[in-house]
Amino acid sequence: MNIHEYQGKEILRKFGVTTPRGFPCFSADDAVQAAQKLGGKVWVVKAQIHAGGRGKGGGVKLARSIDEVREHASNILGMTLVTHQTGPEGRMVKRLLVEEGADIQRELYVGMVVDRSSQRVALMASSEGGMDIEEVAEHAPEKIHTVIIDPVTGLKDGEADDIARKIGMPEKVIPQARTFMQSLYQAFDECDASLAEINPLIMTGDDRVMALDAKFNFDSNALYRQPQIAALRDLDEEDPAEIEASKFDLAYISLDGNIGCLVNGAGLAMATMDAIKLYGGSPANFLDVGGGATTEKVTEAFKLMLKNLNLEVILVNIFGGIMQCDVIATGVVAAVRQVDLNVPLVVRMKGTNEDLGRKILAESGLPIITANNMAEAAEKAVSAARGK
Repeated sequence: MNIHEYQGKEILRKFGVTTPRGFPCFSADDAVQAAQKLGGKVWVVKAQIHAGGRGKGGGVKLARSIDEVREHASNILGMTLVTHQTGPEGRMVKRLLVEEGADIQRELYVGMVVDRSSQRVALMASSEGGMDIEEVAEHAPEKIHTVIIDPVTGLKDGEADDIARKIGMPEKVIPQARTFMQSLYQAFDECDASLAEINPLIMTGDDRVMALDAKFNFDSNALYRQPQIAALRDLDEEDPAEIEASKFDLAYISLDGNIGCLVNGAGLAMATMDAIKLYGGSPANFLDVGGGATTEKVTEAFKLMLKNLNLEVILVNIFGGIMQCDVIATGVVAAVRQVDLNVPLVVRMKGTNEDLGRKILAESGLPIITANNMAEAAEKAVSAARGK
């Protein structure tokens, strides 16, 4: 689960991390009131969407008067902001963050992610703040410094100090930098984050270390024990189909192809999409019904896929382990009849009660195209999508 920048900064402040003062705003009037509360002579008006690159897309503006605050807020609210992370369709801005201006002397990068190989949290830092860390990794990997954090000890003083020096922080701010990074780790750990990115981390003219931006992602599987984090979810930033899927415990992600995929198991789903691409097709979605699929779940899965106007065929690819093939076959038949399916349906089943599942499909009287293996299923789905 993702959250907005202003929400991430609220979390950081609770853990003692310094950020600029600011207020979330939902109208131009809110923005003006926020600037007046903050005082000063310079303010920053920031679009709040779940995507990076907002500044390059025109979603971050500097204001030197209250009138400019209102003007920028009016222009940004309601705009469709296109960045390298939103895709060409962009995302409508419905929230703003109005912050006090900062005296930026240096921009640095600090981030934390879960390192799968070590099964620990990795701290990454770079002197190249303000840039996408992927670009730094590609063009100047030697400027990225990493520490794998021991969960027993947490981030040690010496580790934090060493990283701070490697990214060029002067000795007089090392204690601040240490506290900053240790507090960030505490927030990451206690809030079940999967990513925390401060880009940029800045040093100000009066030698303060401050988070000028904040990006957090959280482990969705841990939200049951993080109700205060779950409450920050902004459904306006999510695909309506994916929201609907979550109500039925379906893992669904919309894609831009025309072949719908209904699969049990994330790995098999990925392999199915690869097979479709191999035979020249394009998947319309990732959809994992899991190991406990019911007729209701399968029906809802079909409904979700059929909402895609580009859909031309559906491929059901099931491995019957925990999930038995006859149960899926019954669900598929019931779902097809309920939704009045109007696109070709290709089904491949292997595993427990496979023969019984095939019999249910064959006796249904429905025009279902069957396949014996994944390659054949993908090939038939691609052919069906082409009208062959």
